[in-house]
Amino acid sequence: MASCCLRLAALLALTACPGRAYQGSGYSPLEDDEDVYARNRYKETPWCSPIKVKHGYANCRTPQGEYYKNVLGTRCDIRCQKGYELHGPQQLICQSSKRWSGKVLCKQKRCPTLSMPTNGGFKCLDGAYFGSRCEYYCSPGYQLKGDRIVTCMDNKVWSGRPASCVDTEPPRIQCPSVKEKTAEPNKLTARVFWDTPEGRDTADGILTDVILKGLPPGSHFPEGDHKIQYTVYDRAENKGTCKFLVKVRVRRCVKLNAPDNGYIKCSGDGNNYGATCEFSCIGGYELQGSPARVCQYNLGWSGVEPTCAPMNINVNVRTAAALLDQFYEKRRLLIISTPTAANFFYRMQLGMLQPAQCGLDLRHVTVVELVGVFPAQIGRIGVKLLPPSLALQLRLLLRIPHYNFNIVVMDKHGMDKERYPFPATPAELFALIDNFPLRKEEMKLQAEIGQSCP
Repeated sequence: MASCCLRLAALLALTACPGRAYQGSGYSPLEDDEDVYARNRYKETPWCSPIKVKHGYANCRTPQGEYYKNVLGTRCDIRCQKGYELHGPQQLICQSSKRWSGKVLCKQKRCPTLSMPTNGGFKCLDGAYFGSRCEYYCSPGYQLKGDRIVTCMDNKVWSGRPASCVDTEPPRIQCPSVKEKTAEPNKLTARVFWDTPEGRDTADGILTDVILKGLPPGSHFPEGDHKIQYTVYDRAENKGTCKFLVKVRVRRCVKLNAPDNGYIKCSGDGNNYGATCEFSCIGGYELQGSPARVCQYNLGWSGVEPTCAPMNINVNVRTAAALLDQFYEKRRLLIISTPTAANFFYRMQLGMLQPAQCGLDLRHVTVVELVGVFPAQIGRIGVKLLPPSLALQLRLLLRIPHYNFNIVVMDKHGMDKERYPFPATPAELFALIDNFPLRKEEMKLQAEIGQSCP
């Protein structure tokens, strides 16, 4: 009977609340109603703590449009202000644990660290964070290439072009002032000195070698203006240049000319200060006036202007030595001695010399004839006759035989250079004379003025 009652009670309970009451579950119909009420009440009231995003904001949506934006199941989209970036999930969910599903943080955006430009630097207002302004600068002697001011932008990139410091300023070099100098006596050049200029670089101070265009200091500069240029480069190949003039002056006298029937030979340039001009005359003429003149500091010539006058031979001297002295350093002598005017060699010799008179004059040769034997002897120079006593002295002085044909060749210093016992052709005589020491210089002067024989 008792067991029947228990079965009936259990059956009634199952019929009244099917699926809600389980044996040993601990739930009752009353308790189940209270749980449902509690859940509905919590859905409408704040559940998680309010979201606060520093430097950002949250856009929240509740499951059923509830007033509070932090009820259970609320979903919030997280955004950051401009210049900040999100660290954490982009969406948070209010969970039953009364906690949001994650943690978020808006951090200020930061640009990459700027590179320090070589030979320069930069300074920033707020480091490398968003909105910070940085200004580049360069060391003295360098110029900025690129943007001077850059700003950290929202995309974490610096505005503007990368900056660099470049050396665009040329090095400095200072040349000396104009150098003027007068040539020394009897010189056409002047030696000029100066200190080699040093370059200075406004940047790193490093320079290449100084390059000189022109003669170096200590050189002998000829007359005129000479441009000297120095060039220096820095490591950036910027060029610095300076120039100056070297002026050399030669004091000069009025140019002298050769006298008529004469020659002139000058040292140096012919009319420069200290130059010496020497004068001589062609054959048959003798110099009157100064044989040499010097260009002086006052630009005047020393001495007296020379002239060449026809040579006047004095045959009335008392001695043969006095006769010969008249020819010293002026004329060469060709002395022809014969015992008689009818001598065959004598006549042959005169016959060969007559057409060669131009060659004799060109070589400053005077012909002296000694004809006969004492006491019937005479001497002749051109058209002038020598007294018999003077002709005899000349033979004795030069030791010329009386009774044989003989030729004596003497130079301008009175030296007995050659003797011929028989006639000599003009070609032989001229070849001999052309080798005399003074003759070489005469030939040069004659060639300069174009003096020659046809």
